[in-house]
Amino acid sequence: MTGKLDIDHLRQWIGRSSEATDIVTAQLVKGLRATLFQEVGEPGTGDAAPFTVHWCLAQPVFPMSMLGPDGHPTRGGFLPPVPLPRRMWAGGEIEFLQPLRVGDNSTRTSRIADVQVKSGSTGTLCFVSVEHTVTTPRGVAIRERQDIVYREVTSGAPATAKAPPPPPQAQHRETHVSDPVLLFRYSALTFNGHRIHYDRDYVTKVEGYPGLIFHGPLQAALIVEMAAKLHGGQAPKKFTYRGVQPLFEGTEFSVNANETDAGMELWTANAEGQPTMKGTAAW
Repeated sequence: MTGKLDIDHLRQWIGRSSEATDIVTAQLVKGLRATLFQEVGEPGTGDAAPFTVHWCLAQPVFPMSMLGPDGHPTRGGFLPPVPLPRRMWAGGEIEFLQPLRVGDNSTRTSRIADVQVKSGSTGTLCFVSVEHTVTTPRGVAIRERQDIVYREVTSGAPATAKAPPPPPQAQHRETHVSDPVLLFRYSALTFNGHRIHYDRDYVTKVEGYPGLIFHGPLQAALIVEMAAKLHGGQAPKKFTYRGVQPLFEGTEFSVNANETDAGMELWTANAEGQPTMKGTAAW
């Protein structure tokens, strides 16, 4: 699907809002803990969930007949109908005000905050910013901005014209393997039908990438958990992050952190040590 991009029309979506509710269940917390390489345990009512559990809650549900060829819902509705075929999570910012807990009734209120068009190395890019507020009966738990990017069809990941810089050195580092089962589990937990994360034929033959693509939110979730672990179990008050380049299946990757005067600089990196997502955390 590629049509004329009418930015004035798309900006009419700014200000549109939606609301959804869900319950933080013990089973969800167990599944997310396992996917984030944590001790699974037997979470009970009142136990804190992983800090980014809200990405698993109240996800939109559409019938199969309303899905596009990439596994996403067809364009329009709450999100503007951007006529560019490739969609990915570009980054965002999260304020953690209080943890979500097993048994919580949560409400997410979402609002389209901005729509912008830019030019990049892959052609025309359209950025849609969405603001979310997650509340429980105790009050506001999370405030967040998500930046979604839409782009034109290309031959996949753009070629790098020059040699990458030396990998950054990390004071703290954890390594894992980007296993296809890990990607499937996170897609299931977040009810994410985007085929780039689980359909190898689609991602290689249609979108032109060398393999399944690691979720941006999963990288961000691992970064947040590392930040909290290095700060006595306390989530940062503010976490800002952006995707740098794709991370693919079947390779070792790392989650890294350096302490700074302002808080922490954090990033995920591929097997060569090159950052794939960068973030900053402040308490």
